[in-house]
Amino acid sequence: MHFLPYQVRWIKDDSRLKLLEKSRQIGMSWTTAYALVRRQSLAGVRLDSWVASRDENQAKLFLNDCRKFANILDIGGRAFHAPVLPEAFKPSSHSLRFSNGTHLHSLSSNPDAQAGKRGPRVLDEFALHPDPRRLYAIAYPGITWGGQLEILSTHRGAQNYFHHLVTEARHGGNPKGFSLHRVTLQDALDDGFLAKLHSRLPEDDPRRAMDNAAYFDFIRASCPDEETFLQEYMCVPADESTAFLPWDLIASAEYADGEFLPLSFPKDKDSTKEFYLGVDIGRVHDLTVFWLLEKINGVFFTRDILTLENQPFSRQEELLWERLSLPGLRRACLDATGLGRQLAERALERFGARRVEPVTFTAPVKEDLAYGLRHVFEKRTLRIPAEKNIRADLRAIKKTATTAGNLRFAADRGPGGHADRFWALALATHAAKNPASTETRFVRFDRPVRALTG
Repeated sequence: MHFLPYQVRWIKDDSRLKLLEKSRQIGMSWTTAYALVRRQSLAGVRLDSWVASRDENQAKLFLNDCRKFANILDIGGRAFHAPVLPEAFKPSSHSLRFSNGTHLHSLSSNPDAQAGKRGPRVLDEFALHPDPRRLYAIAYPGITWGGQLEILSTHRGAQNYFHHLVTEARHGGNPKGFSLHRVTLQDALDDGFLAKLHSRLPEDDPRRAMDNAAYFDFIRASCPDEETFLQEYMCVPADESTAFLPWDLIASAEYADGEFLPLSFPKDKDSTKEFYLGVDIGRVHDLTVFWLLEKINGVFFTRDILTLENQPFSRQEELLWERLSLPGLRRACLDATGLGRQLAERALERFGARRVEPVTFTAPVKEDLAYGLRHVFEKRTLRIPAEKNIRADLRAIKKTATTAGNLRFAADRGPGGHADRFWALALATHAAKNPASTETRFVRFDRPVRALTG
């Protein structure tokens, strides 16, 4: 096993409290798994270890890494009559047993799962957990009788409790006594990460021809925006001062890995289902986005997101008709501004006002849509895929005030569109507000725009 310098520093750190802010995909969860197995397999260990990952799939991956390292150490240990693993044990998907009689357990991301358990803790991707502050509060007492508490994560906004811990340790006198580590993408490259990556890539992978600078630029260009790159790879938490949707709110709605179940078009003929569709129309500079939600027991589950770039309107119309023909579709709200007007009018003529509502984007309409969407996030009644382009679009909307004191919701136009996924989702949630509507109308509001608050 070959570890890079930044990984070795983490492995050798035996501090009671350890905190790591890190870039994505630089092998630190893998490294933590090795360090945990090495400590847990020692003869004098008496307490079990506990690992909390952001979701069940990540927990399984972490435990699989632990098993691999345990098997490797066991081979070496048996050569010296000191086996790491027992001769015979029943495999478990949630725990790993050692010859010393202790176990390594994976836990639910629910903070309550930490209660009543003693021994070392690993909180992996800490900032992505639903409630990091509560998770820390319940996990910390578990090491009272011994063991380490290791927290590692990428950032998720400046308001997240992970960023609070990092800032307190670095600039606030470190009252909790954390041993603080920081590894950006540049740090990892400087320590030899790319050479290690090259050794794992197939011969025809274009990244094998890149040097450090080229790979850094490649990763930067692959991100939907600069904010995402800085947060995911350079340990710079996103600024929450102008973003309309905080990172924590977005993360709380994301599916865990493997949970997203896309709808099969045009096979789904179940008229008892309850679908709502939002469509933001674009052509050259902006994307066209179809966002389909299914309502189940008061929760809106994303079932389909279709993104089109520079597609002719005939093709956009074909795909729209396919979705509007779903037997379970209760209502669709379509962007009828500019390029979208003709498509929205044709949809209204074909499918009628009970199913289709054209929406003309004005300042007050966009305010109503934006706050309506945020309300659904805050109620925790929305599930969305955990994808970087979706996060970037949801984060892109900024709330500003005009000189007259009115609210303005806008986003910078980039290569990934103009926050088109945000508006498609906002239209879909708006469609669910009044599914029995029979009015033919282009949505407009005569009420005053909400005063700027918060």
